[in-house]
Amino acid sequence: MATKPEESEAEKPPAKSKKKLFIIVGAVLVLVLVLAGGAFFYMSKQKAAAEAAALEAEGGEPAAAAHSSAAPAHGAAKAPPAYLPMDNMVVNLADAGGERVAQVGITLEVVDSHASDQVKAYLPTIRSAVLMLLSRKTAEELLSAEGKQKLIQEILRETSVPFGGSAEADETPANNKKSKQKTHDYPVTGVLFSSLIVQ
Repeated sequence: MATKPEESEAEKPPAKSKKKLFIIVGAVLVLVLVLAGGAFFYMSKQKAAAEAAALEAEGGEPAAAAHSSAAPAHGAAKAPPAYLPMDNMVVNLADAGGERVAQVGITLEVVDSHASDQVKAYLPTIRSAVLMLLSRKTAEELLSAEGKQKLIQEILRETSVPFGGSAEADETPANNKKSKQKTHDYPVTGVLFSSLIVQ
């Protein structure tokens, strides 16, 4: 009788070890399937992105057609704008006594990355023009909302000069309409303030 309990104890451990083996093998299979699925998903996304880039580089028509089918109401989707930050500028203002100073951070919004490269070539000229423009402002002008809006328009005008625009301000309504239409041809489409401190 002493041998029967020993035999039953000897039989139980192999059953437990087989159960553990099945659990481990099952877990490894699940892990392999998850990794394979993730790799397949990643590779298919990369392939789709590469195909889209190749189609756009060839002529852009297939990419535009794909965008227009996704958004038929607006036609072909245009590329998102690019942003070109300028170094912060510190300038003496035109206030009496010459003690007021402004620290201004500006980011230029450009049509796309190609236009960003064009603007970078003229950035020293644009920066100089903006500094000269700021030095003619008073603290009161820079602190008012209307003054900031006017400054944005003046900076836009200055950024158009290297690309054939005019630095002269046309204040008549007819000329304003014409100048607004012409700005679409220039690479800089907007001016954003990243900081504006007047001391």
